[in-house]
Amino acid sequence: MRIHLLAVGTRMPGWVNEAYKDYAGRLPAECSLILREIPSPRRGRNAPVERLREAEGEGLLAALPRDCWVVALDEQGRHLDTAGLSRQLDQWMQSGRDVALLVGGADGLSEACRRRADFIWSLSPLTFPHPLVRVILAEQLYRGWSLLRHHPYHRA
Repeated sequence: MRIHLLAVGTRMPGWVNEAYKDYAGRLPAECSLILREIPSPRRGRNAPVERLREAEGEGLLAALPRDCWVVALDEQGRHLDTAGLSRQLDQWMQSGRDVALLVGGADGLSEACRRRADFIWSLSPLTFPHPLVRVILAEQLYRGWSLLRHHPYHRA
């Protein structure tokens, strides 16, 4: 199974890229994490936020691999603890389908992305800086996988 992380934004700080690569690189081939960056539309001074969100959503939906399980990251989504994420990851791996994680831009996901999702997941009730979400996702997926494999990284 491959996990496709589809995220709006193409120029992340170096520390984000380094941390993401570190955790994504720890995942084995059976659960590989692949980042695909979706360019942000140009933001003019008076550009309507909803139109920008829709344009980002169109880019995310166009990048979806065929026949994948779609997970939208949204503040209104379901909360998972570490054990719950590990169980969810196991279900995804057992399904034989790839998974696509949709991460919107600074203004969130479009309604079209939320409608397309098979599952809506909230990382936390806290608000995170947009670039940090990539790192958190990679680390939490690695932690969930390590729990499934009784790897010492997760010491619950």
